[in-house]
Amino acid sequence: MGSGSIRRSAGALFRGVLSASRAKAGTFTDVPTTFCASTASSDPTAPNASATTGSAGCAARHGFPLRTVAALASTGLLATPLLAGTAHADPKEPKAPKPPTKMSQIGGDRLGTPGVQVALKPGAPKLPGPDTLTARSWIVSDAESGKVLAAKNPHWQLAPASTLKMLFADTVLPKFPKDQKHTVKPADLAGMGAGSSLVGIKENLSYTVRDLWLGVFLRSGNDAVHTLSAMNGGTKATVAQMQRHAKELNAQDTHVVTPDGYDAPGQVSSAYDLSLFARSGLQNPDFREYCSTASAQFPGDKGKDGKRATFGIQNTNRLLSGDYDMKPYPGIAGVKNGSTTNAGSTFTGVAQRGDRKLLVTVMNPEKKEHNEAYREAAKLLDWGFAAADKVEPVGRLVGPRNEDDGTGAVGAKGEGKGGKQSTQAALDSAGGRSGAWTAVGLSAAAVALLVVGAFAVHRRWPLPELVRGRRSGK
Repeated sequence: MGSGSIRRSAGALFRGVLSASRAKAGTFTDVPTTFCASTASSDPTAPNASATTGSAGCAARHGFPLRTVAALASTGLLATPLLAGTAHADPKEPKAPKPPTKMSQIGGDRLGTPGVQVALKPGAPKLPGPDTLTARSWIVSDAESGKVLAAKNPHWQLAPASTLKMLFADTVLPKFPKDQKHTVKPADLAGMGAGSSLVGIKENLSYTVRDLWLGVFLRSGNDAVHTLSAMNGGTKATVAQMQRHAKELNAQDTHVVTPDGYDAPGQVSSAYDLSLFARSGLQNPDFREYCSTASAQFPGDKGKDGKRATFGIQNTNRLLSGDYDMKPYPGIAGVKNGSTTNAGSTFTGVAQRGDRKLLVTVMNPEKKEHNEAYREAAKLLDWGFAAADKVEPVGRLVGPRNEDDGTGAVGAKGEGKGGKQSTQAALDSAGGRSGAWTAVGLSAAAVALLVVGAFAVHRRWPLPELVRGRRSGK
């Protein structure tokens, strides 16, 4: 390819650098799972790596992800609640899985109640119906105030796919200056799941940190994620840091196994947590730049003259870059999309109209139409902009632990009233572990807590004017 060209694939689901040729038909093209022994990762240090012979290999050939089958067979985790929504459905059981009857109530008790939660005022537009909004879980909220305008099963723990890369960025992005260069070693790319989405990083060539992050956000490149993880001390260290950071952000539905969102046993998040990751990341100007970039030039091979060629890459976020059957959404400014066999399609987006900035997360639409997750996200954004002043919030996106004590009252130093101890106490009760925030039997203390500020979400996370339309990275 010559300089300035944009690589295209033959499929509508994945445009740009093709996944490894050994990926089998039927995998999703964002971060697909392994389907047969010949495609299994050979890295013995890869998360949940295990033997893949015998019945596990047979199961993989019948459509089950190999790493998932092997790990489940050895650990007996198949029936655990942690994997709800991540295991392949029994072909004899066509019914879609139901959300748990009890989910976290962080952000408000209604957010832990199964089904659609919305409180319309007179004159408010109605939400689109279940035939239009088919996702298993979704949430639409104000990006600055954190008010949740409406939600459906927002704390349901589901496989996140590449939307988990937002947490990866929240954790790792601040550590390296964007102009720092790194020469990629073969070990940097070890352990990637078979069929992973790639931006096209080559061994023994150097890339700037900015190049790598454009690869993460535009192409969902697992090769870029693994290279940055290697710079950060390795995959294992990075996963541990991501889990700690999720806890700091009060994202208690999230369990991290891989840094790139590749399907793995026990790896889950929620629409609520993904919204927290996006809201946190949008405070960082570099995060905003990368997630709002529609197209960019990426370094390629060296020519005979020793000069590096470049090739074009396009963002796989179709509300940002558009597609043959979809125009870019007006006012869109990111954030991240994902798609795997276990997760289905997932998407978190932020858009602005006037002074209002809305976040939306959609997880696993039941309708399997092309670009369905984006279509449902656009419907929720349209409704949210029309309804924002005509609904009562049904909950809120909480802030980080060092800022939010569960009441919305924040001290002068940014720490919630009463410090970390009261933060955890508030979250313990909000999370349903003590039952104090259930609809029946509210304690006097919890009633006082609600009155003080559970829905009086006056604290804002001011965001600058978000990028409008298409941005091209140089």
